[in-house]
Amino acid sequence: MRIEHDLAASDLNSRWKATLPEITSTPMGDSSSRSQLVTCLGAVIVCALTVFIYRPAWHGGFIWDDDRYVINNHLLIAPDGLRRIWLSLDAPSQYFPLTYTLLRIERSLWGLNPTGYHWVNLLFHIANALLVWIMLARLEVRGSWLAAAIFALHPVQAESVAWISELKNVLMAFFFLLTVLTWIGYVDPEEKRRPVLYVAAILFYVLALAAKSTACTLPAALLLIPWWKKQPITRKAILEIVPFIVLAIGVGLIAIWWEKYHQGTRVLVSLAPMERLLIASRAIWFYLGKIFWPSNLTFIYPQWNINVSDPTAYFWLIATGLAGIVIYLTRRFFGRNVAVAVLFFVATLSPLLGFIMLYTFRYTFVADHYQYLACIGPIAAAASGFMILTQKIRNGQWIGWSGGLAITVCLSFLTWRQSVMYRDLETLWRTTIAKDPKSWVAYNNLGVVEQEKGNVDDAIDKYEQALRFHDNYPEAYYNLGSALLLKGDPDHAIQQCEQALRLQPNEPDAHVVLGNAFMAKNDVDQASKHYRRALKIRPDDLNAHYNLGIALRQKGELEQAAREFEKANKLESGRRP
Repeated sequence: MRIEHDLAASDLNSRWKATLPEITSTPMGDSSSRSQLVTCLGAVIVCALTVFIYRPAWHGGFIWDDDRYVINNHLLIAPDGLRRIWLSLDAPSQYFPLTYTLLRIERSLWGLNPTGYHWVNLLFHIANALLVWIMLARLEVRGSWLAAAIFALHPVQAESVAWISELKNVLMAFFFLLTVLTWIGYVDPEEKRRPVLYVAAILFYVLALAAKSTACTLPAALLLIPWWKKQPITRKAILEIVPFIVLAIGVGLIAIWWEKYHQGTRVLVSLAPMERLLIASRAIWFYLGKIFWPSNLTFIYPQWNINVSDPTAYFWLIATGLAGIVIYLTRRFFGRNVAVAVLFFVATLSPLLGFIMLYTFRYTFVADHYQYLACIGPIAAAASGFMILTQKIRNGQWIGWSGGLAITVCLSFLTWRQSVMYRDLETLWRTTIAKDPKSWVAYNNLGVVEQEKGNVDDAIDKYEQALRFHDNYPEAYYNLGSALLLKGDPDHAIQQCEQALRLQPNEPDAHVVLGNAFMAKNDVDQASKHYRRALKIRPDDLNAHYNLGIALRQKGELEQAAREFEKANKLESGRRP
């Protein structure tokens, strides 16, 4: 991310124009209009190519937790849903009020047709790529066009773009980048609208935090800008960033509390400090590897076995320390460019590296969508270095353009292939198993798909395979119980559900399946008890309301049964397109 200091910077307009020759590689003597035309043409090509490579995901279905975010999310259709999105703890996942608000709008526009949701994610991703281009150009980074193209077309981004639930990721990145871009204008001493830009930056940042709490890392990016420019970080400059830090800390603490107590991570995941440090150091290299060699990308990566007593477990931690020393010793050759890229990368990833426990750590410590925003640092550094290198050799301009074209073509092919796996649930899980034959989560979820298709025996086989690879997996136990119940074996179904509840007592689905098993044995009282427990945990559970209504009707409590049926019908009508 080398900065060239020979460009004019008298005002925002001249600074933007000064970056155009670098972006478009047009001669300095060419007219500004030609440069802008070439830049616009390049932007159109990147946008069109991005739309094209995600063609397999245009009409993809809902996958995995899309049901919690969209299909079964009562907040999206309830009359008081908007208030509850912002002012309650009813969200099915973390506190992402802006994300749920946008999903509520989308739900009102196209119901449960997934195509509209996919296009919104894709359009935000394209907007983010353009913002990356503009931001790097404003910072006078060479190869900003190439960095933006790589960001748009890289296959590690497919998870954030093709997975509907990851709207929170692309939406957060959009406002994160707008905040940084606005801040770049604010710190320009020649800018006359600095107070307006400061307020706008805070507003954009609040929206970024409301989309996803991992935006709490943004103050680090704001501090990196003057440090990179070798400008003094004065007391005044720090005070200007204090409101951003306060907002970041506040939302970060809410996210930690929510994840620990509302998501149940403190019960499901427990790691010692040294284990977390070893996970974090390995994750940094894992993500860098996927940026520069994007092979074997998958939806769920195998969970690493971290053993603090094994000397080899410290390899990645030592490698991280040595890399830091090398970057420090080579600063005279690269300046602060590489350091800034690495610091931005690590700082932006920091909430997801393992220092804070996440629900997903039950089955994996890494995921492609975690580095959606962080990858800008390494990509920008690599693109800048590539363009500077080519400009120093003979025929460098031709090599730069042809090399950039070759990179984008390769990445486009990989992203097209990667986006195919998000076509539907069965494709997703079969592809995941093909890449990781021991993925117990994928086996369980593929079993659900097979059971919904009526292939009960195949579903039982998948659940049993999941339990062979992970025998403390409550979801597989109660899903196996559900399949056994369909086979007419309520006794074994009860055993499986009870085992699931021993592992995870507050699992509403296990209570519902257990209630169904007791209903099959005509034990209406036990069935009613478990349906009520499920509703205490998850009040908007359609199946629990409906099945409780059946149990109450069988007991002769017709008035109460009618109320449960009415609640179930109301929830069902809200889920229809």
